[in-house]
Amino acid sequence: MLADITPVILTYNESANIGRSLERLAWAREVVVVDSGSTDDTLAIVARFPNARVVKRPFDTHARQWRFATAETGVTSSWILRLDADYMLEPALRDEIAALKPDAATAAYQIAFTYCMDGRPLRASLYPSLPVLFRRGRESFAQDGHTEKLRIHGQVIPLQNRLLHDDRKSLERWLQSQSRYQVAEAEKLASRPWSELSWADRLRCTRVLGPIAVAVHCLFVKGLIFDGTAGLFYTAQRITADMILCMHLLRRDLGRLAK
Repeated sequence: MLADITPVILTYNESANIGRSLERLAWAREVVVVDSGSTDDTLAIVARFPNARVVKRPFDTHARQWRFATAETGVTSSWILRLDADYMLEPALRDEIAALKPDAATAAYQIAFTYCMDGRPLRASLYPSLPVLFRRGRESFAQDGHTEKLRIHGQVIPLQNRLLHDDRKSLERWLQSQSRYQVAEAEKLASRPWSELSWADRLRCTRVLGPIAVAVHCLFVKGLIFDGTAGLFYTAQRITADMILCMHLLRRDLGRLAK
């Protein structure tokens, strides 16, 4: 199975992560890295790995970038392993994938994540499981707020082992990214009918309850209060992201009142 999989990774200034990700992909015949103009050491680090091939494309949206990455970069394998630069594939998951014998009906495999803070794994997170490994040609991408949603056309089977999500970029970079991301999230919430929103998004639309709900859910429902500083830091990040979203929603409200 491993011989018929091409890992594909999107990068932009991922020097803090990309080396650790590629080290865990030495089994792959080829890893395709689609870079959108990195100005740090990302490309120099990728160049150290003989099985990695870089394709450059200016970034416009996540959905278009992934459509290009999976369909227009010369991938010929039957299966694609869709990774972010901060996803780490550990040996147990690699061995589980190697042993797979998919039938014709199987279009993808869904993988859950263990979220890490500077290498320390958390007992839980808000990060959803995703169809990370899929049969080429059985996927489509749609923009969903600040990110993309992958739709799989066919049967999706969950795997037992997990990917690590271990982003070690700076807090300043995280804050800058959230400021951009939440503009798109506010636009998504404002443009969708109430009936199409999840319960979590409906709470966010109140402009007040989102951050409170996130705090309670992370600390007490997910139990992150027992993960010490790492759990508190993750919770603080999620509260901050929701507060930034609330501010963007309120700014839109003020703009409408001013007209």
